[in-house]
Amino acid sequence: MFGWLKRFMPRGLYGRAALILIVPIVTLQLVVSAAFLQRHFEDVTQQLTAALVLDLRYMLARWEREGGQAAAEAAASLQLTLTGDAPPEEDARLFYDLSGRKVMAELQARVPEVTRIDLAENDRLVQIGLITPDGPVEVEVMRGRVSASNPHQLLVLMLFTGLLMTAIAYFFLRNQLRPIRRLARAAEEFGKGRVVSYNPRGALEVRSAGRAFLDMRNRIEQQIEQRTMMLSGVSHDLRTPLTRMKLGLSLQERTPDIEALERDVAEMQALLTTFLDFARADALDDPAPTNPKDLVDRIIEDAARGGGTVELVAPDDVPQVEIRPQAVRRALGNLVSNALRYGDHARVTLHVLDHAVRYTVEDDGPGIPPDQRADALRPFARLDEARNQDKGTGVGLGLAIASDIARSHGGTLRLSQSADLGGLRVDLVLAR
Repeated sequence: MFGWLKRFMPRGLYGRAALILIVPIVTLQLVVSAAFLQRHFEDVTQQLTAALVLDLRYMLARWEREGGQAAAEAAASLQLTLTGDAPPEEDARLFYDLSGRKVMAELQARVPEVTRIDLAENDRLVQIGLITPDGPVEVEVMRGRVSASNPHQLLVLMLFTGLLMTAIAYFFLRNQLRPIRRLARAAEEFGKGRVVSYNPRGALEVRSAGRAFLDMRNRIEQQIEQRTMMLSGVSHDLRTPLTRMKLGLSLQERTPDIEALERDVAEMQALLTTFLDFARADALDDPAPTNPKDLVDRIIEDAARGGGTVELVAPDDVPQVEIRPQAVRRALGNLVSNALRYGDHARVTLHVLDHAVRYTVEDDGPGIPPDQRADALRPFARLDEARNQDKGTGVGLGLAIASDIARSHGGTLRLSQSADLGGLRVDLVLAR
């Protein structure tokens, strides 16, 4: 039922923590101001106004018994100022003068002779119109006699104190959240294939999470290094006997069986090369400022030399981005090679967004059915039913290598159907 409220809430930890800090302070001040201070000032105003009522009734009583001269002397002794005839005007009060409302209600209820009360003309005076035995007169009294002087000072003090404490808590909160943001940045950069310096700091829980992150990062780096070294060693060791086999077959008499064996050896060598490329996908090169358009231009030139037709759609002015150029070049090369293997025409579209770089590779081939696209991203997956077998099937690592490189950049690889060409559409998204 409060789903609509989530749209207006801060999404970051910093904003939410600040909101948790500020809302109780503001709520407390409002409750205290409304429920306590206003009631307190109303009680004080009622008591002070009751004292003024007694003075006015005493002055009117003297006026009725002894005349205007005696009433004037009584007014002077009571610090009341008689200014003459009361003008025939209505009551006046400033809209924010809440205590003035209580003053007017109290005087009108307890002094029937009151005809008007003006609190707006001069905020330091209370101008009261009275009916006396000699006619209407106006009495002026200092505002401090009927309400607390400067009641807003307490509110200003509360507001200033609240802002000061909020500012102090804000800086303290920022220092507490800074280690969390630093940890989040280190994790985000590691997800993009970049290792940044990180030293756990902050509260004990944050330090514990930071040390756990460093341990996890070290284990992942060791596993990647061990996997790369193991697979590189296996591939290197297997190349030597394959080379001997290839040399031995070349010395044999050319027969259909020998040619078939040579094709098998060549396929095994291609498999080992591609397998080694997949093993080295995480350790090709370091991130560097690169022009993404120049990178795809070179890939299209290589495809054109091989007889392929590739169209490029990209803006003229492209900024440099921080990516691993060799890894991205290999991923795009695999995608363009697959597009030309299973189709006659390919198109590469480049989009440089605020937080990502997206390469879209499309072809006019048969595409991949939606229920098989997840399997197509797995290593050594060969979807014979969906792809054209006349031009070869490869070894099933092209999309897996591209997906692995996309993940190492904090991005993703998405497969869909091309709306224009009708074949497969592959979106290689790299986080900036």
